Amino acid sequence: MLYTIPDYYKEFRCTADKCEDTCCAGWQIVIDEKSLVNYRKICRKLLVSIVKESDKNSFSKLWKMFTLVNWSEGTFRQDMEKRCAFLNEHNLCDLYIAHGEKSLCKTCKQYPRHVEEFEGVREITLSISCPEVARILMERKTPVTFLSQEKEGEEEYEDFDPFLFSILEDARKEMLIILQNRNLSIRERTLLVLAMAHDMQVRINRQDMFACFQVIEKYCGDKALRFIQKYLQKKETEKQRVSLAKEMFEKLYELELLREEWNVLLQETEALLYVNEKVSYEEIQKEFAKWESENSDIEIHLEQLLVYFLFIYFPGAVYDGEVYAKAQMVVYCVWMIHEFWMARWLKNEKNLELEEMTELLYRFSREVEHSDENLKRLEKMMGFLWLKR
Repeated sequence: MLYTIPDYYKEFRCTADKCEDTCCAGWQIVIDEKSLVNYRKICRKLLVSIVKESDKNSFSKLWKMFTLVNWSEGTFRQDMEKRCAFLNEHNLCDLYIAHGEKSLCKTCKQYPRHVEEFEGVREITLSISCPEVARILMERKTPVTFLSQEKEGEEEYEDFDPFLFSILEDARKEMLIILQNRNLSIRERTLLVLAMAHDMQVRINRQDMFACFQVIEKYCGDKALRFIQKYLQKKETEKQRVSLAKEMFEKLYELELLREEWNVLLQETEALLYVNEKVSYEEIQKEFAKWESENSDIEIHLEQLLVYFLFIYFPGAVYDGEVYAKAQMVVYCVWMIHEFWMARWLKNEKNLELEEMTELLYRFSREVEHSDENLKRLEKMMGFLWLKR
């Protein structure tokens, strides 16, 4: 089995009670069956201790375990603020305090680790929905690399196409090289990746799989770059630019809502950028681009995010053949994050701190990445709008 991780993987340390937005709040935590069995055993042991020793402390622990686990649903109960019922006022887990690390369910043990599974391959990343992971990635200046190691164990998946997977691996490798080529603008890099994915999708749709390797090779050369640079010389009208940006942003309203405050952020961003009576969207874009070039490392941040999303989601096309939709979704997510940054910059009277960028990043990830329904909806939404941009 081949295991792959990003090179910053071991930098992560949970900040526990110091976390500004704990993962134990806002989400319904599902308990795996093995942990439920373990919790039943803990209850039995506590009950024996109560009967034999009249232990009041054990009674308190038993009462908590019995009432705070939703046994029929297989979840932890939540309080009125949607915080896990085991999360105390100090943002620490009472279950962990009382019964140790082994008492944590699979979800709590793994997060923020994210695993993508393929035949003979496990790719383990860290989710940027975690504030600490988002901070690590946002503070990083050097290009991310990925480390692989072979370990014992093998398996076979039904309906898994190893040939298509090898094509996707080769394509992703070249896409990552393109995205990390800092001699090109971030827009040039992004359009090269989208164009490669588009051309691969055409070959896949007509069952000409071997031609995908020619596409990959084509986008390693200068000819593809010249085509993209020529395309970028085309002028868009302000009306076209605002219309497309507004249309794509409004798609976020169509997603499953996980936190009520997310809608507030959407409405605020929309009001600042797309229906602002004081300044036009094009003027905001121009001024923000000037500020970016003078005051920040936003192109580096955008690169890291494109690499993050592409590495996780692009190989998933092996299961549905939707190569172009996966690439579109990657670019869409990063584009929308950039829109949130631009709106916050405008709200702050043309200033934006790294801490705020990080906050907007993990809030976006929490709404989008932690809902399978949202990820599926985004892929269906993409269409062929990108080549108009």
